[in-house]
Amino acid sequence: MLPRSCRYYPTCSQYALEQLRFSNFFFAIFAIALRILRCNQLFKGGIDYPVIRRNFAFLLIRPNSQFKPKFWFVPCEKDKFYIIKELKY
Repeated sequence: MLPRSCRYYPTCSQYALEQLRFSNFFFAIFAIALRILRCNQLFKGGIDYPVIRRNFAFLLIRPNSQFKPKFWFVPCEKDKFYIIKELKY
């Protein structure tokens, strides 16, 4: 009955899940708190992907495997990545 009212994409709950999954606990709680504080009428909103620090040197994928990623890690700065969730329709 009511229209969607979230100001950001991904929603704050999805943002929190991704931060907790890919970041250390204390940084994730800090990032989630900042995101919730920004969710008000004074901020425009928009697309706000989580930013994490990650070392991908240990990640090995076989070239002929049936690997289908659920998340994309897009570099934004040195050792920092945006997390973008893949949507399947």
